[in-house]
Amino acid sequence: MTLVGIVLVFLAVVGGYLLEGGNIHLLWQPVELLIIGGAAAGAFLISNPMSLVKATAKTVKATLSNAHHSNYDELFVCIYQLLNLIRKEGSVAVEAHIDQPQQSTIFQAAPSVLKSKALVDFICDNLKAFNSTSMAPHEFEQLMDTDIASQKEEMSEPAHAINRVADALPGLGIVAAVLGVVLTMTKISEPAEVIGHSIGAALVGTFLGILGSYGFASPIATQIESRAHHAVMDMYVCKAALISFAMGWPPMLALEHARRVIPPHDRPDFASLEKILRAAKK
Repeated sequence: MTLVGIVLVFLAVVGGYLLEGGNIHLLWQPVELLIIGGAAAGAFLISNPMSLVKATAKTVKATLSNAHHSNYDELFVCIYQLLNLIRKEGSVAVEAHIDQPQQSTIFQAAPSVLKSKALVDFICDNLKAFNSTSMAPHEFEQLMDTDIASQKEEMSEPAHAINRVADALPGLGIVAAVLGVVLTMTKISEPAEVIGHSIGAALVGTFLGILGSYGFASPIATQIESRAHHAVMDMYVCKAALISFAMGWPPMLALEHARRVIPPHDRPDFASLEKILRAAKK
């Protein structure tokens, strides 16, 4: 719905302006867009390392293309099959799947999981640690908590970067407006219509800065934060299943523990989970 929201904001603002009898040509001020957009882009490059610039561009593209987080049903089946394989055939049997997840039949059966590199790395790295060391369950949990905290910080950085731009846009709009007023002062001897047009063009800069901040940049940053939250929630689900399995719980019960980590509005009910896992078991 991100693109739908952007279009709706644009139509509501411009449509309201036109309904009040405004002239759409007065809003088209490419120089004001150049000043505000160029200054915002420059400030973004100044304040962020290139790695974050690239990560932000990639994240915004994913947000606008409506790329979703993993499907819980597929995630449950993937984790269940991995844990069931360890329980039945031992740790060695799962090594091929976690060493090369892209070629794993278990991961290939869960395409929404496989699309998330961070989630696949979380599952595989922690299963490798579980298989290669004899950690106590609480030590294993601490290891996963550290991993999740690091992933959460990295996923949230693009949202923070865009929020900083959103905070700067109204100020940059004022900069553009002040420059417009300065130019207007040089036309003080011109007719009132010319001066009025010049002042109107200057005020468009303030309008564009505020609209860009509260209508576009800030909502996109919030959407990115929401997607990061869902991605981290997937990791918490995996963590709950893995820690329960490390405590000796059977895979089915470990997945029930994982199910209860999901917020109630997204959580599948017990019967749905049982049906999914029984189908996977067959």
